Amino acid sequence: MSNFAFGTYRISDLNPQHVASLKEAIESGIKMIDTSSNYMNGGAERAIALAFREFDEDKKDEVEIVSKFGYIQGTDLIEYKEDSSAIKNSEEVVKYSQDCYHSISKSFLHNQLSMSLKRLELEKLDCYLIHNPEYYILDAINRGISKDERLDEMYRRLEEAFVGLEEEVKYRRIGSYGVSSNSFSLPELSDEFLPYEDLLTLAQNAAKRVGNKIHSFTTIELPINILERDGLKCASWAKNSGLRVLANRPLNAKYNNRMYRLADYEESKEYYHHFNELMEICDSEALKPLYNLLEQLDANKHKFGWIGDYDIFLFTQIIPLIKKTLEKVDERNIQAMLNFIDLYLAEYKKMVAYECSINTKKELKEFFNECGLSMQECAIRFLMQSQNVDYILVGMRKPSYVHQILSWRR
Repeated sequence: MSNFAFGTYRISDLNPQHVASLKEAIESGIKMIDTSSNYMNGGAERAIALAFREFDEDKKDEVEIVSKFGYIQGTDLIEYKEDSSAIKNSEEVVKYSQDCYHSISKSFLHNQLSMSLKRLELEKLDCYLIHNPEYYILDAINRGISKDERLDEMYRRLEEAFVGLEEEVKYRRIGSYGVSSNSFSLPELSDEFLPYEDLLTLAQNAAKRVGNKIHSFTTIELPINILERDGLKCASWAKNSGLRVLANRPLNAKYNNRMYRLADYEESKEYYHHFNELMEICDSEALKPLYNLLEQLDANKHKFGWIGDYDIFLFTQIIPLIKKTLEKVDERNIQAMLNFIDLYLAEYKKMVAYECSINTKKELKEFFNECGLSMQECAIRFLMQSQNVDYILVGMRKPSYVHQILSWRR
């Protein structure tokens, strides 16, 4: 049966509840925490360090920390644009978007590991993963490079990265390494699929070049869930090859080119109170745009495909309109208005999540009808019963989530 690991994708050191959740998970016997240098601009790693300060060395030794490198975002991206010396081979940087670059070069690897160890307050990392190396493949496809050429170059870059990782094993800054890739879970005929069966050969070559007797490639991480099952083939290969498998995105799943949150949510009991209260406050000419927005939001709360769609809409549409409207509000009243808006938006998100969960259960009934449990428990149990999954990475941003998820081990 699979174990649970604490996934820190949206964990921040600035949120006391997140740090409390990490402490609760460690106290409750969690054996692995998965993180990355780019999660919350390093905040996830700093949160782990804060939680670890509460425990003695014996307790900390029971928990394996897995981190990743590859993304150049946030502070790293600003520093790179100002001075690219951290990545000597700048031609190996993939400029995926204005806000996201990517590299797996050795120089970047060494730099990122140093930064992660500093944030984590550790001298050695248990396991270090290359994070989504297929960004090169995506870029090569866009540039019209043939499949054979791009795979040859992908393997070359991976072997060089493995050399850097083998060096870090030799320096005793990491215990082992591996690859985390979303492309492992794609159908093999997909242009974006990253073939994995030669990875061990690349690791053996890298170990030989560094002078290590055996390679230290130990771990594969990829999305596997009740909807996305192509990754189970990769998981089977990994287990047969003596590797361990970490399954991420157990509850955020893609199906028929759509994203779904595989979880049941309760309807907000406070929504209409805050909605009516804010509507009454906004019933004036100056606040008419906000009044109209509230009407539209209420009428369309059942139309979001999944909760992630709402998060995007919130930051791109709702917040800008609110800011523009509040420019007309007297400064003495702005804070009071913001308090009413915050209360409303918190309850509105609960309603969106509730409506999404109803729609999801209807659209995906073939996956859940026979289970008889909540969608999240059905999805997790599917992975727990897989013989080829060692760890299921689950986000646990509240102590109550820790208790709920760890109770499923019984």
